[in-house]
Amino acid sequence: MRESPQAFLRLRIALENGREDWGVAAELLAPKWFDKNTDLSNEDNYEQLRASLRVAVALYTSDKEFLTPFALYSKNNHLQIFECQKRNLNPLIAAYGPALLDRAIMDALCRLHDTSFYQAVQSNLPGIERRDLLADFSNEGLNGFLENLRPRESIHARHTVGLVDPITEADLKAEDRVNDGLPETLEGVIATYGNTYFKLKVTGHVENDVARLRAIAAVLDRSVQPYYVSLDGNEQFHEVEGVKELWDRLEETPSLSRLLKSILFVEQPLDRMIALQNDVSQLGVTRPVVIDESDNDLDAFPRARHLGYRGVSSKTCKGIYKSIINAARCAIWNEQEGRHHYFMTGEDLSTQPGIALQQDLALVSLLGIEHLERNGHHYVRGLSDVPQSEQKAFLDAHSDLYTDTDGFVRVHVQAGRLVIGSLSCTGFGTRALPQWDSMRAVNSKL
Repeated sequence: MRESPQAFLRLRIALENGREDWGVAAELLAPKWFDKNTDLSNEDNYEQLRASLRVAVALYTSDKEFLTPFALYSKNNHLQIFECQKRNLNPLIAAYGPALLDRAIMDALCRLHDTSFYQAVQSNLPGIERRDLLADFSNEGLNGFLENLRPRESIHARHTVGLVDPITEADLKAEDRVNDGLPETLEGVIATYGNTYFKLKVTGHVENDVARLRAIAAVLDRSVQPYYVSLDGNEQFHEVEGVKELWDRLEETPSLSRLLKSILFVEQPLDRMIALQNDVSQLGVTRPVVIDESDNDLDAFPRARHLGYRGVSSKTCKGIYKSIINAARCAIWNEQEGRHHYFMTGEDLSTQPGIALQQDLALVSLLGIEHLERNGHHYVRGLSDVPQSEQKAFLDAHSDLYTDTDGFVRVHVQAGRLVIGSLSCTGFGTRALPQWDSMRAVNSKL
């Protein structure tokens, strides 16, 4: 992938007392994740996500009665999935449209009440309640969970090492360098940003995976301070035995001993078509296993729990309410079992600097997640593709999160962390807004 569009949503909401205000949200139209069918082009994938957004807009605006934000989401959840299924769009794609709408509605609601996203969720301003979707909750349990949430002032950036990313400077040929002023190798990333958390992709081909992990470990092991790793299977395994085979080989490789001890969890090793049909308890004995692509509806995590999975990913493209609900499940299940057994991870999906990044960071920060895959800032040159005045607006509004490098604004990773105190502001994580006249409108027809 060399380029991809980003969807920006702006909407206006009204309260029963007649007051109105605007809210915004943004999300990359990421190809080859929501639907990994290789027969589809990137443009096909973009149009799938646009279709999801069009369906959601039609549903959310069709009913004129006053509803709480969560009631609006809850009322349309199954309708959204049903309408998207009629268009051959899977549940992950179906979630994309409401995810944008719900964030923009939350932003507008916070502005109308002159409050931050953090305060709005803690006081349950969006009206999250049991309803028909949440049979496994009590309203008291939900409200207690929300009241006890505390946002973080900073969060570790977990740097993704992709399957074709160069590891050392020697791995990168001169003719392949981008030369955009940003680090282009794992060595360069560590030297520039000081990361101590990493996400390593594996392919399911054991020999290749072991060789690549050995090369990565040779760089990570230079650090005198501890480092932490997650392995991302990216649905590359077709049976539990294949994952077990890889783990056995890692344990048999002396040069991987430190990296092995640093692995926190394994993310979505099995193909989404079989992941919730196989018990993974034997894998969980070594390290917790997390669902990501298999988290395609509100019931997926409880089903996964009974198969031995212990974690689930948070992604704003899957919806803020899903993340909040699954985080509450972790807290409730852990309390019931008397141990810290279930957890939520933060994953990126190339979330871009600006509104998308900030709303994602605000969400995972409030949910208590200590480290977040921060992938999108690395593969683009910051905010350099937007007007200078827009770059300056985001830098001025969030000077802890961004920095100016040679005339372009980029994400500021300091000692491997993102400082995000400025996200505690009126609205959903942003004091700055994009320049709408620099964008092109999407056809709204269904």
